[in-house]
Amino acid sequence: MDSENPSFDGDSLETNDVRYEVFVRLLIQNESRVRSSLRGLLPGWHDVEEVMQEASLVAWRKFVEFEQGTSFGGWLMTIARFEAMKFRRKMARTPMVFSDEVWNLLAEDAIAAAEPAEIRRDALEACLQKLAPLQRELLLKAHAPGVRLYEIAQQSGRSEQAFYKSMQRLRASLLECITKTVNKEAMA
Repeated sequence: MDSENPSFDGDSLETNDVRYEVFVRLLIQNESRVRSSLRGLLPGWHDVEEVMQEASLVAWRKFVEFEQGTSFGGWLMTIARFEAMKFRRKMARTPMVFSDEVWNLLAEDAIAAAEPAEIRRDALEACLQKLAPLQRELLLKAHAPGVRLYEIAQQSGRSEQAFYKSMQRLRASLLECITKTVNKEAMA
């Protein structure tokens, strides 16, 4: 079954459990892109969470209306945009509210910006997988929240200077891979 365009023929979505599972899979596949575009429309992450939750509920209620062969991501993005507009209208009593015209321009920009971010994130994942397991583990450890690099250097048995140099080379290699992957994607 195509993950972006599930088949609604025959018995494939006969039960609510199966339909729910298909919906959740599609939602998870598209959620980060929708959140990214909502972040460009709303003032804070708390607002994004609230609107995303409401958009997910509306999408589930309307899932029976989802047209086979269309993009679930685009459909969800449209629902999220309308939910964000509703949220914005509720917040209209606050002193800093954009006009509908400005807000629509911001919405278009946010949606356009979400795709390149997703491409970069996918490139990062692919490039991380290309690293040797030890290098990947070291790089991920170094970027974990609350970690002190000198502690990782000690754990790895290297001097701080040697460790920092190694990290610098790994980051440069990763950046080069991401840049090449993104450029290749842009040419396609």
